[in-house]
Amino acid sequence: MSTEIRVKRVTTRDVRARKGGDPVVVLTAYTTPVARLLDPHVDVLLVGDSLGMVLYGMETTLGVTLDMMIAHGKAVMRGTERACVVVDMPFGTYQESREQAFRNAARVMTETGCAAVKLEGGREMADTIAFLVERGVPVMAHVGLKPQSVHAAGGFRAQGRIHDEAAAIRADARAVCEAGAFSVVVEGTVEPVARALTTEIAIPTIGIGASPACDGQVLVTEDVLGLFSDFTPKFVKRYADLSPLISQAAADYAAEVKARAFPGPEHCFGVPKPPKAV
Repeated sequence: MSTEIRVKRVTTRDVRARKGGDPVVVLTAYTTPVARLLDPHVDVLLVGDSLGMVLYGMETTLGVTLDMMIAHGKAVMRGTERACVVVDMPFGTYQESREQAFRNAARVMTETGCAAVKLEGGREMADTIAFLVERGVPVMAHVGLKPQSVHAAGGFRAQGRIHDEAAAIRADARAVCEAGAFSVVVEGTVEPVARALTTEIAIPTIGIGASPACDGQVLVTEDVLGLFSDFTPKFVKRYADLSPLISQAAADYAAEVKARAFPGPEHCFGVPKPPKAV
């Protein structure tokens, strides 16, 4: 009989139950090796459409396709045992209708094996969220700064500075909560507004550029590691600076190849080992 102990995977229900409790730890992941490294340390791995900018060099997330998200979602699932994996729905795959959203969300879940999908929008998406949840698709919502609507919003700027905007964000958070989302990302929102809405709704808020009062936090892993330097948002804290190390490793490799110092005999097949000293 096998004595192997299986790791219990975090579920959307587990995340929902963390409201007001231990903070929910979330990072992004797009590949199997990175997912393996992060899996023991986080509650949720988000396969974000930020991969368009971080991995593919796009200026915004708008060029990301459903096939791209599914491919990276599969890769992350292969690298995880514990984390709850959530996959972003890219722009244009859920806004047209509830039925479109369900077809595409169902495809994401069945093809990747992920636990949930994430979609942007507040009151205008509440009916769609309810439609998905009623049909067995767990939804992480996203309010405040919505990258997929960056052009309509006039660029990447903090949300909630004026009264009407703040009231709208709080109303959006209430709407997605009532629609059945199990959690909600609050992005780029001024601290007092993020703090207030966290107290007002019954599901965990996951802050990014929001408030320490949120029920959890998320950052893009490449930002955390210093691997994405196109720009650094105010809300990012770098816990490592790996870019110079990677660049130096590449330079050292190139120098050894040019000097014919690599590969050495120890890296080759069929080369006799030198005799041991007596």
